[in-house]
Amino acid sequence: MRVGIIGSGIIGVAIAHALLDEGHLVDLIDREGIAAGTSAGNAGWIAHLDILPLASPKAWRNLPRWALDPLGPLAIRPAYLPALMPWLARFISASRPARIEASTQAIAALNGRALPAWRKRLEAVGLAHHLREKGLLSVWADERGFRAAQPLFERQGRLGIAVERLDAAALRTLEPAFGPRAVAGALYPTGCHVSDPLDFTRALAQAAIERGAEVRKFEVVDVRAGGDLVTVRTSFDTLAQYDRMVVATGAWSKPLAASLGDKVPLDTERGYNVTLPSGRLGLTRPVMFEGEGFVTTPLDSGDRVGGSVEFAGLEATPNFKRVDAILGKLKRFLPEAELSGGTRWMGFRPSTPDSLPVIGRASRDPRIVYAFGHAHHGLTQAAATAELVASLIADRRPDIDLAPYSPERFVKRF
Repeated sequence: MRVGIIGSGIIGVAIAHALLDEGHLVDLIDREGIAAGTSAGNAGWIAHLDILPLASPKAWRNLPRWALDPLGPLAIRPAYLPALMPWLARFISASRPARIEASTQAIAALNGRALPAWRKRLEAVGLAHHLREKGLLSVWADERGFRAAQPLFERQGRLGIAVERLDAAALRTLEPAFGPRAVAGALYPTGCHVSDPLDFTRALAQAAIERGAEVRKFEVVDVRAGGDLVTVRTSFDTLAQYDRMVVATGAWSKPLAASLGDKVPLDTERGYNVTLPSGRLGLTRPVMFEGEGFVTTPLDSGDRVGGSVEFAGLEATPNFKRVDAILGKLKRFLPEAELSGGTRWMGFRPSTPDSLPVIGRASRDPRIVYAFGHAHHGLTQAAATAELVASLIADRRPDIDLAPYSPERFVKRF
């Protein structure tokens, strides 16, 4: 079949390969081209060991402290609050214990497939050298927060996720750059990251092109369901027709889904980062600074520092004071690091209230499949998502239950 994929970030590019495996003709459609959005500037983590939704006890435990800091890990611009209220209401609903447990199970199910799916994909196209399997490290500035994480470690262990607990001395033996503020840590030895998210996505896209995928650079104005084929109207006022269609436009997916009969509560968590010259931080592996809302990654292109969640929509200008705030906190952990300069960036994470992606068929036309809303797990879940989408396109039964990710869940459960 001829399949159009709207969106050529990491999700769309991974889906292209899964569909090419099955002999389909594939078009990657994007108004800006390959990896022009969040896939260009994220932290580069394949965080398959992460199992908690944003609406988790950990987030709520830190929320009072975060709310007092306008440049802290989670902020809402006052002007955007009215527009965000419906999303927030669903987020509060998703914070009920039963819903947290359901989201945790669904995240674990998808993330458990993530690394095997990536290894399989990258080996098949000769790109395994882009994986950096150095482990991931979580660090705490207080013993109380570390102790509160013990139930999470135990649950991760039951899922087969290895966790090594570290005291301050062991932490500094592993990463000597840490100062006295780092009092405890947890090493996930099977954690990994990629060379650089932009280079990685472009290399994967080039491999898809070499396998026969076509890149179409235009904006999709409208998708018309029904008829013999799925029809796309472009920004050039031309039409393109496909046997099947995939919507993988990240934070911009909401209006397309609405036009296809699915009211998805999608918003954007704006994330900020700065990339410094390689070696500036003195860290050898990615680090999550627990309770602080930011991470660091030693990419091939430089040491990336970033994170935070800002709700301000798709149109507001970036507030790079958020980067300054992150660097100020990082300096307390890495007192010898040189943190000046660097390249700053802001991107849009497509986020649902329950932290689960939308993977399923459009209500008005089952030939149209959704694959968006992965929030912090886009790079992590892309290859696994691609396998599920390929099953839906082929009308095969996926090998995991897709009900937790269906667009219908917002009607049934909220």
